[in-house]
Amino acid sequence: MKKLVSSYFNTFNGLSKEVWWLALITLINRAGTMVIPFLSLYLTQSLNFSLTEVGWVMALFGLGSVIGSWLGGKLTDRIGYYKVMVISLMASGISFIFLQYITSFVGFCIGVLILMAIADMFRPAMFVALSSYSKPENRTRSITLIRLAINLGFSAGPALGGLIIFTLGYGGLFWIDGITCFVAGILLLQILNPRKAKAIEQLKVINPTRGYTDKAYMILLVAMTLFGLAFFQLLSTLPIFYKDVHHLTEAEIGLLLGLNGFLIFIFEMPLIKWLEGSKNNMSKLILIGVLLTALSFIVINLSGWIGALIIGMVFMTFGEMIVFPFSNSLALNRSIKGNQGQYMAYYSISFSIAHIFGHSIGMNLVANLGYKYTWYIVSLLALLSAAFMLYLMHFLKREKVAATGSMRSIG
Repeated sequence: MKKLVSSYFNTFNGLSKEVWWLALITLINRAGTMVIPFLSLYLTQSLNFSLTEVGWVMALFGLGSVIGSWLGGKLTDRIGYYKVMVISLMASGISFIFLQYITSFVGFCIGVLILMAIADMFRPAMFVALSSYSKPENRTRSITLIRLAINLGFSAGPALGGLIIFTLGYGGLFWIDGITCFVAGILLLQILNPRKAKAIEQLKVINPTRGYTDKAYMILLVAMTLFGLAFFQLLSTLPIFYKDVHHLTEAEIGLLLGLNGFLIFIFEMPLIKWLEGSKNNMSKLILIGVLLTALSFIVINLSGWIGALIIGMVFMTFGEMIVFPFSNSLALNRSIKGNQGQYMAYYSISFSIAHIFGHSIGMNLVANLGYKYTWYIVSLLALLSAAFMLYLMHFLKREKVAATGSMRSIG
């Protein structure tokens, strides 16, 4: 047992202290966004918004995320990742506190749009910071550590949020959210200040490639958007499916969804370290992860057995554990030849788009076709993502051959 525990912790070896601090800051920031899971309840119960109005607020929530990712990428390339992260954390802290005082529908829509635009500036800047603080050989594991921090933050956030609402009400929730953003910002100022933090020297690109002209990168983003449309059913239609079709209680649904987080916490870092040691390239590993996700939806459609839900969740979780770190790492590696902020903004936007449309697509499919056909269609979306990954593998192979030929001709 001692050897097993030691082996697990050894998978974290080699990561820079700056990456560990960035993970802690991300954990505090994500745990602090505890108002988000309770937003629809707050709008209907405290502000008496209609369900249609709540739908508009959530749509603007997603739109703000897209704007924030794009803006964060632009600013990162102009003023640097450190300043963007500090501005995002401090300004979103102020925004969270002020949002509680807005009670009109139009005002709240504008407030949420601005809040998310500010908050999600952090994401592309954080990815570029991660690239600067990680050696190339540790980049995928560094991303995995950040993912662990995000998952822990999202797990702790709702639990803490429920306690805060019970003791302090929704107002307390907004205050705590704002304060945690400030704490994360202060930690960033104190620890990761460029004068104190040690960044890895990277080559300056004189004529950077624009992300949208990089065909291979665009293929990756299309694949990830399609994957996101399928995967994000985990957050919306799947829990309803568990309730409506399999008649699981809220506690049982919570345990099944909790299995996802538990498996990620235990297996993701060892799995990534093992896969990094394999001879498979990143695009092939992403393809395997996407196929596992497609299989998870097929499994739950083939049998009414309750165990099929557990098997489906295991397939989906392992698919997620492979796709997200390696697609992120592939995006970072690709961004070295261009404007890193712009590249990582596009990567974030691809998943923001999937967030905006994925839930409504799933709900509408269920309403019109039922769960059986919905899961087959969702599986096809994942398989279409896999087809784009196959195309990407072929494209990268041709690109490599062309680059080798070019080098020989120069020699």
